[in-house]
Amino acid sequence: MNLAYWIFAGPLALFYFYAGALKLIRSRDELRPMMSWVDRIPLPALRALGAVEILGATGLVLPPLTGIAPSLAPAAAIGFVLLQIGAITVHLSGQDRRIALNIGLTAAAAAAVTVWPAVRL
Repeated sequence: MNLAYWIFAGPLALFYFYAGALKLIRSRDELRPMMSWVDRIPLPALRALGAVEILGATGLVLPPLTGIAPSLAPAAAIGFVLLQIGAITVHLSGQDRRIALNIGLTAAAAAAVTVWPAVRL
């Protein structure tokens, strides 16, 4: 079942690492074409969100690879489920109905949590 975890957690970690890095280094003007909601939150909050995404991606990958604090991996996945619930709320409150990606990310993070008990370190 280790493979099942990596099927969900690997792409999820790559996505969040990339998205988090973009939020940390790009300006609002550069982010606006892909993230229409960036004008509704303060810039420090946007940067903090990027940092949280990078830390969460690290939490999905490093604990299972190193065997150090392996309980952080499902905690990171649960954090991403909660993050996406918040993201869906932000999208819908701003009249943005494009939430398919958010639903997919929520499902992938929930699947990573679901298969985690079967992972043997």
